[in-house]
Parts: sequence; structure tokens; C-alpha cells
Amino acid sequence: MRVLSTFLSGLIFGFGLIVSGLINPAKVLNFLDLGGAWDPSLAITMAVAVAVTGVGYRLAFAKGTPILGGTFQLPAASAIDARLLAGAALFGIGWGLVGYCPGPAIAALSLGAGSTVAFVAAMLAGMALARQVMAATAGLKPTRKPAKS
Repeated sequence: MRVLSTFLSGLIFGFGLIVSGLINPAKVLNFLDLGGAWDPSLAITMAVAVAVTGVGYRLAFAKGTPILGGTFQLPAASAIDARLLAGAALFGIGWGLVGYCPGPAIAALSLGAGSTVAFVAAMLAGMALARQVMAATAGLKPTRKPAKS
């Protein structure tokens, strides 16, 4: 049941990306072009998404446990640090230059455009590189010595 619900959720999400036009980089770039051919229609998509997410979170957390069992797994980190800001900046720069973010790019793979395939390949390579860098630098961080009792 969990696999089916995950599949259906992804299908609905992907359909929403298609209907909203988020898989069309030109539409996204026009939305981001405030001084030129600005297309405000994606603002409606964002407003509806925020409203649906707010209602969804309220309903999901009201019960206290997920409908399909288990526990909610929320991020433990809440600090705004350099890594978070750098990641957000890279995400925004990439979105502004190309018109894709990860979800819509994966949904747009179904169209078979070479530029989309190149973007997704570069995105996956960047993710792999980031993981390698994080793993390599993890050993360089100073470790705390246990307190003597």
C-alpha cells in the first residue's frame, strides 16, 4: 500500500507540474523576468501550493502519526548556516539560468528534449560531487573529546 500511495503521490505531483507549466523553462524564465516579459501566472501556482501544503500539514499532524504507519521524519537541523545559504544560492542561480529545478526537470524528461537530459545529467553529477566533497571534508572537522567523569 505504501508503494502504491508513493507512486500515486508522485503521479499527482508530476501532473501538477505539467498543468502549471513548470516543466516549460521558457515559462519559468518569463516568471523570473520582472523587468521584461514577466508572466505572473506561476505566482498563482505557488500560492495554491502553499495553501494546499498548509492544509495538508495540519491534517497530517493532527493525527500524530502517518496514515500508513511509522513515524514522521522531520529534519533535525534548523540553523541557517553557510552551507544552507550556498545551496539556496546555487539552486536559485541554476533555476534562473536554465528555468528548471529538480522536480520539473525530471518530469520534463518524458518530453525527451536534449537540453533537459543534459540538465538532469549535470544535476546528478553535481549531487554526486557534493556528496563526495561532504564525505571528504567530514573527516576534517574537529571532533569533540568525550568529557572525563
